[in-house]
Amino acid sequence: MTSPAHAFPLHGPGLRGARRPRVAIVGRPGSGKRSIFRAAASTATHHERLAGVGPAYEESLVEVGIDQISLVALPAIDGLHDLDPDGCITLKYLLWGDRWPAIARHEAHQPESAFAAPDVLLLVMDATSLERDIELALELMQLGRPMVVALNRMDEARSRRRFLNVRALATKLGVAVVPTVAHMGIGLADLFSTVVRTAREARSAHAQRPTPSPSAHIEAQLRPIAAIARQPAVAAAFDVPEAMLTMQLAENDGYFAQELQAHFPEQHAALLAARAAAGAALPRPLAEEIHADRHHRAAMLYETVSRPGQEGAPPRWQRWADDLFLHPRWGFVGTLAVFALVLLFVFEVSAMLDSLTVARLVAWAEPWHPTSLAGVLARAVFDGFVGLAGIVIPYMIPLVLLLVWLEESGIMHRVAFVVDRGFHRLGLHGGVALPFLMGLGCNVPALAATAAVTHGRDRTVASLLITFLPCSARSAILLAVGGKYLGGFGVFALFMLAPIVVSLVGKLLRRRYPETTPGMIQEIPPYAVPTLHALLANTWERSRDIVTIVLPLLVAGSVVLALLGHYGADRWIDLALTPVTAWWLGLPIALGVPILFGVLRKELSLLMVFQALGTQELGGVLDATQIATFLVFLTFYVPCVSTFAMMLKLLGRRDALYSVALSIGVALAAAGVVRAVMELATWAL
Repeated sequence: MTSPAHAFPLHGPGLRGARRPRVAIVGRPGSGKRSIFRAAASTATHHERLAGVGPAYEESLVEVGIDQISLVALPAIDGLHDLDPDGCITLKYLLWGDRWPAIARHEAHQPESAFAAPDVLLLVMDATSLERDIELALELMQLGRPMVVALNRMDEARSRRRFLNVRALATKLGVAVVPTVAHMGIGLADLFSTVVRTAREARSAHAQRPTPSPSAHIEAQLRPIAAIARQPAVAAAFDVPEAMLTMQLAENDGYFAQELQAHFPEQHAALLAARAAAGAALPRPLAEEIHADRHHRAAMLYETVSRPGQEGAPPRWQRWADDLFLHPRWGFVGTLAVFALVLLFVFEVSAMLDSLTVARLVAWAEPWHPTSLAGVLARAVFDGFVGLAGIVIPYMIPLVLLLVWLEESGIMHRVAFVVDRGFHRLGLHGGVALPFLMGLGCNVPALAATAAVTHGRDRTVASLLITFLPCSARSAILLAVGGKYLGGFGVFALFMLAPIVVSLVGKLLRRRYPETTPGMIQEIPPYAVPTLHALLANTWERSRDIVTIVLPLLVAGSVVLALLGHYGADRWIDLALTPVTAWWLGLPIALGVPILFGVLRKELSLLMVFQALGTQELGGVLDATQIATFLVFLTFYVPCVSTFAMMLKLLGRRDALYSVALSIGVALAAAGVVRAVMELATWAL
């Protein structure tokens, strides 16, 4: 099963590998840059301290369409002047990366690892306190690097009845500005697409990098200082854009002026004279005048792009829906509601359809016990078709229809965003949330859904983990047998084993598949009402391979097992499986055949248990430890031949066989642990 193709316009060579740009997220404290980084970061991020001291940065590989970026989250910074030691180190990395110039090579703390200077700055602005962020933007633009602005917290600005003209802000600053609501994931896909486009344009020889100029009366006083910064020896030693160095020397009594004094005492004396002359010509000292001028320009720009009102605000119902599905706190309520809807389909709608269709076919064929070879083969083929119908009619069609509806409406993308961080613990992204939930109904459509939302390493790990989720058939056995003989607490404990096993197996798979999954941008599309044509077309697209992939294996498996039973191989099967049934699991030898036949359909294995033991009252022949051990083993070992067929289609023969070996190993381990614990508890009592 293949996922739908997506078209990405090519504007030049792909930005991957050695061409991958570095993008540094910068901003003041509380602007939301941390939320943006977490929303885009991969399942494993790199942490390191700048030059071995000061605050730490985080770095992650992020996929943006067919391109990639190295996303770096630097410590917060309020401005580029009067910096503390930590802020000074951050500025050094913005300017030079790990290649510090001559004026910094004498310092005690030097870069300890490779850390190239950023190709693009991603400045996160707070829409609720924009003036201070505009001042920071005017300073950062002096670095001469391409910049993109994320205008964050737009929802709060609108709630305060403040409308911001994004297009006007972008025009005034001369950089791209993208409105976002980072904690809800809104606008992030557009933001990173803009970042990639800016990075590609920056590599053009004609790329323009705007540098703001101060007011004319200040600019005239800066000319002597600019002449100092322009001197070849000074420019080479500092390796800083002329405009940036000029402003730092004019305004800052800290790092740059001190280094100029240490390395160029004559030029430092000229700098002090130029400052004194400017201070005499201006109403205030030069540094204060520059600061006041920058503050004034930021305030005027803010007034130009801001006005009261609700223009551009989304409809009220959309704000309510986003609060339900995307809010950091309430978003889990919406996610739980979606999960509850899927569970309703699994345990109510699907169960009802099963009882009206497949269950009646099974009941109709129950008296049919052929003895001839032709009759046995006919019954086996019939069972194969019934097994397919048991997947497609009650589970495949309704669950896939529901999944497609959730995707087309835009709800599924919001659920994926909310649960993304939780799935990162398994080395996966939030897009697998609903396929995992669908696995509680049937593993086959869950695997089909996984194919539509994942690829590569993510697809392999997600598919392997889904097989350990108790599908409805296994859940029905747990509820029926466990509820009768183990009680409510026993059933609850058995179900709680599933997330524990999935978590432990997830850690194991992270070692087998150690490659770091790149970060992905969870797109938040607008809400939409799905059309009937889209629902049916996408459902068919995801379901059509079931007949061609699953049916042959179902029929073949049914025929093989029927022939084994017809020719009396049952005893040999029981004898061959004795090390598993009797020695390890502590079960009667007669349960070997039911365990083997369980790979065709789980309900069938329970019926064969009754036949093998000669009674439907398991409590008379099995104790509580044996019942619990059998149920745990049945829950985790090879789900069914249909699931194996889908694994074979999605992952290939090698990983599909690995999934069989893994499920058998995990089932034996889990059942063995449960048996040991219960026997110890019984002995202690």
